[in-house]
Amino acid sequence: MTDEKLVLGSRQGSLGIITLNRPRAVNALNLDMMQLVDQLLTEFEADDSVTTVLMTGAGDRGLCAGGDVKSIYYEPERMPEFMGFEYTMNLRLSRYPKPLVSFMDGLVLGGGVGISAHAAYRVVTERSRVGMPETIIGFSPDVGALHILSRSPRKLGYAMALTGLHASGADALAVGLADYYVPSERLNDLAEALSKVDAAENVERCIQGFTVDAGPSRLEENADWIERAFSETTVEKIVAEVERQAAAGADEGPLVHEVLAALRHNSPTGMKVALEATRRATDQTLNLTLNQDYAVTLNSAAGHDMREGIRAQVIDKDRQPTWQPATLEEVDEASVLAFFEDPDSGPLELRSV
Repeated sequence: MTDEKLVLGSRQGSLGIITLNRPRAVNALNLDMMQLVDQLLTEFEADDSVTTVLMTGAGDRGLCAGGDVKSIYYEPERMPEFMGFEYTMNLRLSRYPKPLVSFMDGLVLGGGVGISAHAAYRVVTERSRVGMPETIIGFSPDVGALHILSRSPRKLGYAMALTGLHASGADALAVGLADYYVPSERLNDLAEALSKVDAAENVERCIQGFTVDAGPSRLEENADWIERAFSETTVEKIVAEVERQAAAGADEGPLVHEVLAALRHNSPTGMKVALEATRRATDQTLNLTLNQDYAVTLNSAAGHDMREGIRAQVIDKDRQPTWQPATLEEVDEASVLAFFEDPDSGPLELRSV
């Protein structure tokens, strides 16, 4: 059995366990880690004694805080290899032939969503903070997340895609990023129970035995004004509607002000690209969304805002990015559509089954 420092593979009864093991970085994914995960997926798939596979993370901060954007910042020439491998693995996870369970406990951001939300059985907890923060660092949500968020009810997924705000466990259920809500203190017990499951058709019943009510979703509670705002046709109109809702100050509560602050702070280009990408994803199969993600992400890396966003958020941590263009009005349609063209390195051509 493979046992590497950054990713641990282990067995517990009939359960194969993949543990992301970089807790000091909240298990942020680099290429080496993804290759090890892929290797373990292959080993467990071939092992007839493994009924179920579990994806989890070491440490108490979260499953995975995303891709290692520091390495992307310092080694941009590796972007095509990194993103191509990641998106190919995202598709593989969605098609994995054995029951794949993900424990989305704690922080689950960006690439962490990609490695967990395409599993067949997705478990969140009261500690879950799930999000796609790409517009905060200058580009658009990737890892196939828009395949899910574009289909969320009442434009809730659109709000997540454009703002980058974190969702609770209850919110993740509401937008379709998760399936089950289990108290974090019961996850070890659930893993133990899964280790005794001897048939794939019994996995769902096993998880349901640990499921409790998630409580209210803040996104669902605010769905009326979210739907009104994010049904608008442009980001400018979305911002204007959120401003109206915030000024009205009816029953929206603090979320409307958080959304407005995000829309005013995030990359204007990133948000316009994210809106277009989310709309396109509505009618796409997952492989086509991932192909789109590849083009958009690599084209973003060749531009200004993605590098500037990573600098401001992760490298210098001044949280004061200088976006170019600086305003929504300066981002024209032609520049947005250019992000969807094949990148210089060529397209990713993941195919449907």
